[in-house]
Amino acid sequence: MPGPLTLAQIAARLGGRVVGDAEVLISQVGSLESARAGQIAFLANPKYRASLATTRAGAVVLAPATEALTRLPRIVSDNPYAYFARLSQLFNPVGIPQPGIDATAIVSPRATVPQSARIEAGAVIGDGARLGERVSIGAGCHLGANVAIGDDSRLYPSVVVYAGCRIGARAMIHSGVVIGADGFGIAEDAGVWVKVPQIGAVIVGDDVEIGANTTIDRGTIDDTVIEDGVKLDNQIQIGHNVRVGAHTAMAGFSGVAGSADIGRHCTIGAAAIILGHLTIVDHVHVSAATVISRSIRQPGTYSGVFPFDEHASWVRNAALVRHLDELAQRVRALEKHIAGEGKDE
Repeated sequence: MPGPLTLAQIAARLGGRVVGDAEVLISQVGSLESARAGQIAFLANPKYRASLATTRAGAVVLAPATEALTRLPRIVSDNPYAYFARLSQLFNPVGIPQPGIDATAIVSPRATVPQSARIEAGAVIGDGARLGERVSIGAGCHLGANVAIGDDSRLYPSVVVYAGCRIGARAMIHSGVVIGADGFGIAEDAGVWVKVPQIGAVIVGDDVEIGANTTIDRGTIDDTVIEDGVKLDNQIQIGHNVRVGAHTAMAGFSGVAGSADIGRHCTIGAAAIILGHLTIVDHVHVSAATVISRSIRQPGTYSGVFPFDEHASWVRNAALVRHLDELAQRVRALEKHIAGEGKDE
């Protein structure tokens, strides 16, 4: 962790405009409610303005529209939350694990492991696996045959990566993640389920973070693909042959069925469900608990909650719901027409 920095030094590194005493020393970040002298907080949501008036923080980060709300030393940024994220990274850097292989780890002699890598207790590295420089493999992880992990990636304890899957550089994969388990491929034959072999892999791009206990299934024939910069929360299910476009973020408990294609720069809210074989274009935002049951061809925000019912009834009612706005406009027009006829009498 770096020593205290002045606001001027922080702005020199991260940008932003300093207002007030630029020599105030900052050693850590904090919230508006709990920060104290030597800490810097931020205001991004207007509903926390009352906390700004009572904060004990040594300085704050806020937007140009709110910079006059306080006399505290401050850094003005167009995106206070993103600025605060970089501040927190500055004062709380991720530690660089010391290289080395624990005596209890099992590493295949046919694996490629550079001297800069770290492999912790009980980890298993399979035949033909390839680790990049400074990769860290936590205790109890299992990497199958021919797995590839890019430079500077970190797997926390108890991550499982099945054979043949590839993970890019600077990935952060949290405990309990399973990458490359079989997709749910079964075919019905005379009342019996016949398993469809899942012979694809999972390909994860650079700068991807995958939250605890998230699962990403391997493809049936082609690969499941998670593109660069994707951020997945805890306990997400990604089905086989799915593509998640670059820089898309998905919140916890969301699920994506097989062969869905999600565009770039999308956000998927908590517990949202995306059905299989659908296409979602770039810059789509799906609200929490929304079920996406058809492809989305236009960018925008999509929301919907509808209770379950007997299927045929649900389909009829759902069709009506989609036309409620049109029906409401027709009713208003009819009401105006009737009111106009009443005046003529």
